[in-house]
Amino acid sequence: MEDLWSQIEKLKNENQELQEHNTKLMEDNGSLHLRLQKLTCETEERIRSTAFAVITKHDAPLSKLKALFMITFVIMRAPRKNATDVKSRIQKRVLIFLSLFSVKRCRHKRSRNMHSVAWRAVVMVATLLQICSSRELESNLSHPNRIIKLPGQPQVSFQQFSGYVTVDDRKHRALFYYFAEAEMDPSSKPLVLWLNGGPGCSSVGVGAFSENGPFRPKGEVLVRNEYSWNKEANMLYLETPAGVGFSFSSDSSDYEGVNDQITARDNLVFLQRWFAKFPQYKGRDLYITGESYAGHYVPQLAQLMVDFNKKEKVFNLRGIALGNPVLEFSTDFNSRAEFFWSHGLISDSTYRIFTSACNYSRYVSEYYRGSLSSICQRVMSQVTRETSRFVDKYDVTLDVCISSVLSQSMVLSPQQVTERVDVCVEDETVSYLNRKDVQAALHANLISVTKWTVCSSVIEYELLNLEVPTISIVGSLVKSGIPVLVYSGDQDSVIPLTGSRTLVQRLANELGLKTTIPYRAWFEGEQVGGWTQVYGDVLAFATVRGASHEAPFSQPERSLVLFRAFLQGRPLPETFTYAP
Repeated sequence: MEDLWSQIEKLKNENQELQEHNTKLMEDNGSLHLRLQKLTCETEERIRSTAFAVITKHDAPLSKLKALFMITFVIMRAPRKNATDVKSRIQKRVLIFLSLFSVKRCRHKRSRNMHSVAWRAVVMVATLLQICSSRELESNLSHPNRIIKLPGQPQVSFQQFSGYVTVDDRKHRALFYYFAEAEMDPSSKPLVLWLNGGPGCSSVGVGAFSENGPFRPKGEVLVRNEYSWNKEANMLYLETPAGVGFSFSSDSSDYEGVNDQITARDNLVFLQRWFAKFPQYKGRDLYITGESYAGHYVPQLAQLMVDFNKKEKVFNLRGIALGNPVLEFSTDFNSRAEFFWSHGLISDSTYRIFTSACNYSRYVSEYYRGSLSSICQRVMSQVTRETSRFVDKYDVTLDVCISSVLSQSMVLSPQQVTERVDVCVEDETVSYLNRKDVQAALHANLISVTKWTVCSSVIEYELLNLEVPTISIVGSLVKSGIPVLVYSGDQDSVIPLTGSRTLVQRLANELGLKTTIPYRAWFEGEQVGGWTQVYGDVLAFATVRGASHEAPFSQPERSLVLFRAFLQGRPLPETFTYAP
């Protein structure tokens, strides 16, 4: 018996040495890393075999000890299946408690020698659990896509990863991602994929570094975002399609004729292959979130996941959230006139011609078909003159950054109207992500372009995909049991809340969903955070008071409250809470 204990102790020490050695080589992504992982697994297998020998050879009065070891085996094996699942974690804690309880009972019934053996068993449980729990951390530390530290980054406790996932082997088409694990206890938190829109704008530059990621550029350094969404989830940001940000293809023809179907298919392949890089997240609760043109990206990807799961259960999709989304072309775009007029941006006479002579959806449709009529040209010139180019259409209350007010012309606001990310943060993000040391830390490369930009200048997206409604896909997802949240920053004139609210209410009526939470205010701290209504506990609409098109940027604290409630499947707070 003593010999076997010493063998276990020796093997434990060997395993510790292997882990320390592996950590020192955590930046090496070659064959040595794979060999060390294999050796670590072999060592753990030897520990299990030796422990099993202890049980089978010393069976007499040690039934409690047997049970203890068998519980240990269950715990030891769990990480191979899904150590990150919340239920699995709870089960482990319960089993540990039962194990210790068994030993405590043994203490009263057995001799001092038995007490000693039982105590050693407890030590053995702790040892094996430590080995087991360290495997995931060790794997993360040695992951080839792990970010050691971003230039100018403050000290943090969570892990970050970034790099490429090839979605087309023949054409060498690869999508770039940035992944920030949850600040606390990432193994118990869900996985959330965030997509920005455009189409053709960067989820890394806009989402991660300007909205809800852990950092924001400020001069030469990064500052913490106190309301980062990785407080609640493991956040995955994807630059899609190829040609956006750092994502690329070695075949330039991939940048031509890009459409929603291609984008959705590549996004699906990305996730499948990303799970191969991060197997501990496979089977984890998964949510897809995004804003603007992601009103196309997110539902289309979610539908592909639902269809794929019918053949092979891969994606544990638990819900989608859409911020100021493009869901139905005419309803969304024609809400702009009323928003402009009600906020005092256009006159009564301009409002009348903007709703009768040429509405906004007609203007955009003609513009992208290259057949802009003279009447629409005159109407839009009048609208632009009254609203002023120095008012941010994505937040009509927000001041503008003069240096970037004319920096980009985007799909949702062609020609006369400009889209920006926010006041001057865009400039700092562009400067930061174009630094060579930052790109090296991110494992990023500039291919086919000479500079990283917020929105792609190389892809030719099929812009008439704008006219394809996705609200019907949202309805299909709801019918399949996928919860959907549509939220609106109430200061956005590009995709105003009135259009989104109308579409959600219409969909609820079509699906026969009854109102489960009547329209009411919700609270963040001591202030009204917005308004909300829920249908059938599966379809929800909410506004974020004072928020722009990019709600997590302009109202980060309120957006975090909204995000937390969405993940937890709880109603938004109905009463205010006093600050301590």
